[in-house]
Amino acid sequence: MKILAKDKVEALLDKIAQQAAVFVPLAVEQGSGFYPWNDEHKDKPLLLDALNVYTSPKYVLFPQTERMYDLKQQGQELEIDKTYEDHSERVIFGVRACDARAMRSLDDVFLTRGFTDSFYKARRDHVTVIGNACYNPGANCFCEAMGVSMTDPESDVIIRDAGDEGYIWEPQTDQGEKLTQAVAEFLTDKELTAPQAGPFQTEVDYEGVAEKLQGMFEHPLWERMSEPCVNCGACTYICPSCHCFDIQVKMWGDSGYRFRCWDSCMYAEYSAEAGGGNPRPTGVERFRNRFLHKLEFFNERYGYSLCTGCGRCTIVCPAGVRITDIIKQIKEVDSSVEL
Repeated sequence: MKILAKDKVEALLDKIAQQAAVFVPLAVEQGSGFYPWNDEHKDKPLLLDALNVYTSPKYVLFPQTERMYDLKQQGQELEIDKTYEDHSERVIFGVRACDARAMRSLDDVFLTRGFTDSFYKARRDHVTVIGNACYNPGANCFCEAMGVSMTDPESDVIIRDAGDEGYIWEPQTDQGEKLTQAVAEFLTDKELTAPQAGPFQTEVDYEGVAEKLQGMFEHPLWERMSEPCVNCGACTYICPSCHCFDIQVKMWGDSGYRFRCWDSCMYAEYSAEAGGGNPRPTGVERFRNRFLHKLEFFNERYGYSLCTGCGRCTIVCPAGVRITDIIKQIKEVDSSVEL
């Protein structure tokens, strides 16, 4: 098997960075996240040994704000002047299984079911993902309950921390094989054993929840569960799989541009209609929609939950709302009782 010595990681990243933009988990100021591996950030602590980072690499595929195209107004017509599709090469190094599953969900949303988002596809076609297998779940982790294998992130290459001996390097795709050949000088051949996976501290049973929710749209449970929620939207922005967005236009005279930016289903403006109506006018409806989407709707469409069990929303929620508690309360509902 191929082994990457820990003292060669930075040299390997430097090598990859000669051909592509590299994003790695770093500690920056008071937080952590995936940042470009460049001169500005190389002095920051590399967090490959940490369980996870505060913000996910979602923005690499789906930027928080992206310019889509320039336009010019010709009378009543609009002319597209320039389109901004980014085809540059990128490598995301050290992605945990929860975030890798989130990338799969973004792929399904933007690339399948008869629609292809050209802006997303332009980036996705040029991204190589190196996953970092987990073996010791954190206090808020519950990925396994959501159908995610923490030891086998869905990626082009998997690295497994074998302690002082280094990382076991396992290419998984043709793209991963190509990268492996490109960095062969940093890899050695040696037989090592991956560590044993530890137990989860947070346990939850998602089995049957999506099916049960089909009959709970009008259940009074939503009123009670949503009481603490302040609709701040922090959970949606920190989530690696949330993908709500808005498209706006900036105009100066007869020229301008359109841009896309992240939005949140927790905001009243998100579902507001041009005629003044709103199908989700209160926090209760918005709270219900978020969790139905995570736990039921996405599952019905794509066959798996939109929640990846990373636990970030639990950490950032100022009101203490926990999706694991939501799941447990749904499981406890007596579905035989008529509303």
